[in-house]
Amino acid sequence: MLRILVRRFIEVAIFVLVITFISFLFVRLAPGDPVLSILQVDDVSVTNEQVNELREELGFNDPLFVQYGNWFADFIRLDFGHSYLTNQPVMEMIMSGLPATLELAVGALLVMLGIAIPLGSLAALYRGSWIDQFSRAVSLSGAAIPSFWLGLLLIDLFAVRWGALPTMGRDGFRSLILPSVTLGLAITSVYVRLLRSSLIDSLSHDFIRAARSRGISEMRIFFAHAFRYSLPPVITVFGVSLGSLIGGVVVIEVIFAYPGIGKMVVDSIRSRDYPVIQGYLLVMAIIVFMVNSAVDLSYRYLNPELRLKERKHGKWS
Repeated sequence: MLRILVRRFIEVAIFVLVITFISFLFVRLAPGDPVLSILQVDDVSVTNEQVNELREELGFNDPLFVQYGNWFADFIRLDFGHSYLTNQPVMEMIMSGLPATLELAVGALLVMLGIAIPLGSLAALYRGSWIDQFSRAVSLSGAAIPSFWLGLLLIDLFAVRWGALPTMGRDGFRSLILPSVTLGLAITSVYVRLLRSSLIDSLSHDFIRAARSRGISEMRIFFAHAFRYSLPPVITVFGVSLGSLIGGVVVIEVIFAYPGIGKMVVDSIRSRDYPVIQGYLLVMAIIVFMVNSAVDLSYRYLNPELRLKERKHGKWS
């Protein structure tokens, strides 16, 4: 156990060092000058002397590695700096927008699970039937339709024509429905077909036939044995596609003017607000790393073969 914890700590340290340097490098090498965005935020003309003074004050005249070292020293103290435009602490801005983003992500996942689990399960149980063909059509449609276009279609139908749901802002549960459904439908297609194929593979194993020969009910066989055995590949794909989910959240927040950190970072990119962009990239990378670690642990729990191999390895090593 101690060896696993030490290995995890080293992985986290290397991960943080690499991701901070890469994010810092990409942001600083991006086109555009944040100094001009700061000085011309009110469309007031500025002189070259003012530009140079502000560049010196912000440290932009220092070598790139010196700038990174200063920023990383502040990061170690959990200081992400202040926004160039609003002068608010970056961590405060992220923490104020993160709950809205997490709400949207969780809502999308609930929509995905509410569609993918029953549809994928039924498609596996009734292969070749109309419901299997319907699941295929849903998967193909979800993969082919861009999320932003689907969002615009839902806005036109439910908000403009029917006036049933709000389209902008964050004002209670009703304002969460359309963006959650839009993002949930966009990520459902992969999991419907993956769960179907994984369940079909699980139902063909010898332990399923052995359970049937012992007179265990089909319902118990499906949920207690086949369904659990089919989850590891689905969870693994979820960990891999988490970056796509985060990217989808950013797009949906912009379309629905949802006040999360995705919309915040898009506004920051437009104004070249480096501290906010770097803080966002780092926080999202840490969240992805933590979720992937949780996926790895859950995979070990759900896969008895892997646990058995680890026990044998520990016994003989």
